[in-house]
Amino acid sequence: MFGGQDGLRRMMSQEAIKPRRVGDTLARFAAYFKPYWPALLVAGVLVVISTWSQVIVPELTGQVVDCYLAPSGSATVNQVSSALPAAGQAQPASNCWLQAGRTPQGFTQRVVTALFTLGNFPQPEPGGSLSAQARLAGLGRLILVIIIFFAIGSVLTGLTFFSMSWAGQHVLKALRLDVFRRLHSLSLDYYAEHEAGDLMSRITNDAETIQQAISFALINVLSGILLLFWIAYNMLNLSLSLALISLVVVPAMAVATLWFSAQARKAFRRTREQMGSVNAELQESIAAVREVQAFNRAEENIENFRLVNAANRDANVRAVAFTAALAPTLEALGYLALAIVACVGGLALLGQGALLGAGVSIGTVITFLGYVQRFNQPIQQIAVLWTNIQSAIAGGERMFNLIDEQPSIVEKPGAQEMPPIRGEVVFENVCASYKPGQPVLQNVSFRAQPGQTIAIVGPTGAGKTTIINLIPRFYDVCDGRVTIDGIDVRDVTLDSLRSQIGIVLQDTFLFSASVLENIRFGRPDATDEEVLAAAKLAHVDSFIERLPDGYHTILGERGSGLSQGQRQLIAIARAALANPRILILDEATSSVDTRTERLIQKALEKLLAGRTSFVIAHRLSTIRNADLLLVLDQGQIVERGRHDELLAKKGFYYHLYQSQFWMPELTAATTDGDGRKPGGLASVAAD
Repeated sequence: MFGGQDGLRRMMSQEAIKPRRVGDTLARFAAYFKPYWPALLVAGVLVVISTWSQVIVPELTGQVVDCYLAPSGSATVNQVSSALPAAGQAQPASNCWLQAGRTPQGFTQRVVTALFTLGNFPQPEPGGSLSAQARLAGLGRLILVIIIFFAIGSVLTGLTFFSMSWAGQHVLKALRLDVFRRLHSLSLDYYAEHEAGDLMSRITNDAETIQQAISFALINVLSGILLLFWIAYNMLNLSLSLALISLVVVPAMAVATLWFSAQARKAFRRTREQMGSVNAELQESIAAVREVQAFNRAEENIENFRLVNAANRDANVRAVAFTAALAPTLEALGYLALAIVACVGGLALLGQGALLGAGVSIGTVITFLGYVQRFNQPIQQIAVLWTNIQSAIAGGERMFNLIDEQPSIVEKPGAQEMPPIRGEVVFENVCASYKPGQPVLQNVSFRAQPGQTIAIVGPTGAGKTTIINLIPRFYDVCDGRVTIDGIDVRDVTLDSLRSQIGIVLQDTFLFSASVLENIRFGRPDATDEEVLAAAKLAHVDSFIERLPDGYHTILGERGSGLSQGQRQLIAIARAALANPRILILDEATSSVDTRTERLIQKALEKLLAGRTSFVIAHRLSTIRNADLLLVLDQGQIVERGRHDELLAKKGFYYHLYQSQFWMPELTAATTDGDGRKPGGLASVAAD
């Protein structure tokens, strides 16, 4: 049913995550399923029919016995009855409703009778007076009907899973798309507070849990519940006394299933914790292998890992023990139920063919044996899969919570398109903070004229990155305003604003695509010739042409295989191709050697011409060429001017230059002559 012990183990190892708002979550799911209601309707009908085909088989097996193998009044039954003491007083009652002259009762009997008599096939005669040939023919006919119902049940079950999977996949597609669309609309402050792994888990793990529940667990649980009630109804309807005796072990089966499932999940929770310890120990040992060997700590590390690994083994053995014990326990209780039915039914047959005043035939006992066998399976099925459904609802709740997240940066009603930017950027008494009550910028004011290059310097946490984040409106100001060409950035649409601003970040991100596509990312409609021109401008064309497939070389994740300097050169080419009116460089040249930097500086002179540029600078060449230098400390502009002017003042910038710019420049000058790579500036981390 679950793919053997491994399948059962996988099901029981899933964490039972309980949803908080079941009603609201199910209502949201219903809205997603609404366009596919025909598929759900078909699946529901198929579940009912396939369950009916399962319920009817034990009853038909009883008809095989009562109508043909041991009909009431036949020689076989009479011989058995006469051989038993005090048993000849009455014959076991006949339960053969297929006999000629009997009126079928209910839908099932009418359908079976119609199938059996198709083509004017004769029904069994009352009293068991049938020839051997007639018995064989009737027996074959009834077995054929049973096979037909088996086939119908199998086909309909497959169609049910397909129908639900089809609807579920369409719902998951829409759900993932809504989550992905919401992720792209959320502001950067949301990503600063939430881990990327958790967000990815909502699209992958939670969606996978929902898919399993829709495609497998939900159908099995619903069909299992329906099967339980249907079998119980048929048993009570066929023989109330025998039904009550047959169901006596059901409470024990339910208790055993719930107890073993709960214990197994506790054990599997422990195995996940231990596996985390194993992974942590393994990762730490591999990452620190140099230190381990240097300090001769290999044996101690091996011993620590042996202990952690042994704990993981013990936890898994305990979990598997509970998992392995469930199926045999239920199987034993099932055999006990079968023994009870066989014993009680046999005693009734050997008596007067009655149990507590109700007639019992051999076929009735056989039917109950089949019902009891089928009754055992859904109990385990429901107990194991119910947790999967709970986890799916909780996963849906997490995905819906993400969809309901509102971005902190939104366009105001009636926001206008940003006209072509000339490049005048003005900060007017700007205050900014990431958390209430913790200002990052305070009363920052400056004006950048079109075409000017503004260099921003300062110690870690001074607010440099915050300033450049406010220009494309990644964050909003708490007070004051930021204007471009006299227009408040909050009054225009985000797309029209950001499409005219180019950014080269410190941590360059390249996609798992070709070099050509990575450069073209900011301007998808650019021609190949324009891409090549941008690459030449950034002096990146020479090393690209040396790649195996040139511009069509597929890069690895985040540009793996390329040096940091090469990745930054491609990012600069990407910005050049976008042809922005405002350019933001966040330490764009901090990870390249001096020779590469000189090439980049020449490219930037062309790239920055006629554009307003903001550069978080860590190299002296950028600072010297800047039209305006903003010196930040503790969220305030403490000095401003050109490089030489600020040095002459011998203020805050002078001391910053002495500690962070002058010494690295001297080191670079002394190492250029011997052919070695010069050292860069001490990096000032972005805040």
